[in-house]
Order: sequence, then C-alpha cells, then structure tokens
Amino acid sequence: MAGSRAREDARLTELIVQIYQDSRGTYGAPRIHAVLALKCGIRCSQKRVARLMRQSGLTGVHRRRLRGCTRRDPARPSYPDAGAAGFHSASAPNQLWVADITQHATGEGWLYFAPVIDVFSRRVVGWSMGDVSDSGRRSSAAVNMAVSNRRPAPGLIHHSGHGSQYTSLAFSQRLQEAGILGSMGSVGDALDNAIAESFFATLQTELLNQRYWPTR
Repeated sequence: MAGSRAREDARLTELIVQIYQDSRGTYGAPRIHAVLALKCGIRCSQKRVARLMRQSGLTGVHRRRLRGCTRRDPARPSYPDAGAAGFHSASAPNQLWVADITQHATGEGWLYFAPVIDVFSRRVVGWSMGDVSDSGRRSSAAVNMAVSNRRPAPGLIHHSGHGSQYTSLAFSQRLQEAGILGSMGSVGDALDNAIAESFFATLQTELLNQRYWPTR
C-alpha cells in the first residue's frame, strides 16, 4: 500500500513540476491544483499538492499590489453604482464590464495600462497602453477597442473607480455615444472593483515582476 502511494506521488510530482515550469515558476499550490483538476482530470487535495511541492523545493510567487495611478477629481460628477446587484456575476457576455488603470516601471519610464474586462468570461475585451495617463483619453481608447471587438447592445454597464480618467467629460461622452451605462463603486474601496484588482495582481505576479523591462 505504501509503495503504491509512493508511486502515485511520484507520477503526480512529475505533472506538478511540468505545470510549475510551464507557468515560469509562478504558480503556487492553489493554481497547480486547479490545473490538475480542470486540464488533467486529476482529483487530489490541495494539501497533497502543497506537500509534494515542498518536497520538490517548488514555491510559487506571491502577489503584491500594483501601484495605482488613479486620482479622483472632486469637481467631476460620478456615476451611481449600477453594477452592485450583479457585480460578481453576469448571465451573458456584454452585460457588465469592469475597468481600471495601472502603471508599471520600465527603462524608458512609466507605462500606463487600462483594460476593460467582461465579467461573464473574465476576458480582457479592450485595452489601451501608453506613456501618459491622460484624463479620459486612455480609458476612452480602451472602451473603443472593447466596443469594436464586442459591438454590445445598448444598456451594457461599465463599472470603474472614481479616477479622473473615468469622470472626465471626454470619457462620459464616449460612454453615452456607445449606449453604455456608467457605474462607479464606493470611493477608496479596492474590493469594490475586485475583478480588475485580481487581474492586475495576476499580471504583476506572473509576468511583470519576472523580469526587467528596458522599453515600454
């Protein structure tokens, strides 16, 4: 019995090592456990995965919060929280989009990144990147791409924070032109836009922090 268990552990460890290497050494036990279940059809406990990782000297990277770059403009009005009721779920694509903007250091200076995420699929459906976080233009460009990619029907909700990029007149006009309903959560509450925050944390952990970026 002990020998059979050891052989099973050995086979499972081989898969764990392969998944870990495919993730560029970023996945911890929870992510590897999910890949084993969803992609490999292997049912085992997360504790077992963690134990085998420890025995193999494998350690996933830990998330660190990205440095934010949004500041609220008190002179601009904000939208009511139209996405609160179904914020963490949507029954179909193009019902609820969430958006935020962040920044990352490169050898040429800051790179600003504004994604738009469809809550139903968690897919990034539009984005904009550049060397300045100009009020309204970066966020509008991200919406432009999302609208071009998805062509949503009128009534879609766009939920964001209170940064000036999302309260600017240019951005408000762009939403109105596209038939999109603006929505904002409570001020200063990162958990209110948890889907965007989670995406940023994964991006930072599994890609941006893994190397030095000499250019934007």
